[in-house]
Amino acid sequence: MPQPNRRPVLASLALLAALASPGAPVQAQPAWPSQPIRLIVPFSAGVSDTIARLVGTEMSKSLGQPIVVENKAGAGGNIGSEACARATPDGYTICLGTISSHAINPAITPKMPYDVARDFAPITQLAAQPNAIAVANDMPARSLAELIAVLKEKPGDTAFGTSGVGTSVHLAGALFMQMTGTRIEHVPYRGSGQVTTALMTGELPMAFDNLSSVLPFAREGKFRILGVTTLQRSPAAPDIPAVAETVPGFESLSWHGVFAPAKVPPAIIARLHKEAVAALASPGVASRFQELGITPVGNTPEEFGRFVASETARWGEVARRAKIQLD
Repeated sequence: MPQPNRRPVLASLALLAALASPGAPVQAQPAWPSQPIRLIVPFSAGVSDTIARLVGTEMSKSLGQPIVVENKAGAGGNIGSEACARATPDGYTICLGTISSHAINPAITPKMPYDVARDFAPITQLAAQPNAIAVANDMPARSLAELIAVLKEKPGDTAFGTSGVGTSVHLAGALFMQMTGTRIEHVPYRGSGQVTTALMTGELPMAFDNLSSVLPFAREGKFRILGVTTLQRSPAAPDIPAVAETVPGFESLSWHGVFAPAKVPPAIIARLHKEAVAALASPGVASRFQELGITPVGNTPEEFGRFVASETARWGEVARRAKIQLD
């Protein structure tokens, strides 16, 4: 009976032994990043998309790899955020997160597809921007104090528009009612563009929206802004009073940050943080942020994580008191 040929087996064993020996060359893993990085934006075109593309383009220059922005909208930011949370934690998928997707949604969504604290590694907060209270030109109130008086005189007779249920501007309106003792009917639209159009045509008497969305129209006299929702006046609009000047302590900021899936190696998180902070300081990003009324932040991953936790607790309480819940 012919004997089996053992030469290929012996040769393979010899090769394995050679590779295992101390002097054998080891194939090194390619340095990160060695391929394009995907940056998921869980919303369609708008401020979030603008911030992601501005910062991503600048980061690409120093990383030596393109950062490809992918808009994956739906479910108030949950669809794109879940895709990021479930991605391979190799540093080649990161995402933009906002006050909605990473702080408000956990409080108003009965069945969240991800856990912010468990499924994400915070990298840095990129930006903060105030919201604004805007009114149609035919609204008789010329100041925030006058507006509150009108709202208290006829509770529930006035409506305010926002870009959707559970958005940061919806919660800003809820907080405003809680702090002023007023009652205003909420009218959700499908986006900021519809809100501004409704204000210009007089369909809406008032609205809560991002300052960057309403400021250009207000400057053109299409409607008026009675207050910005920072504790102090915004450098982008120093002539517009802060709501806190009339309602002490009122603050409602929309924010954006960058996250990675949990378990991305710390060295990659550190590199992404370094390049994101450098991008925020670049002249192009800084000047564009100033035009939009956006404040760059650039805190550490640890600081950003604590900030997200505090925002989740704060807005969760506002949502519970207002009984805001998504179906």
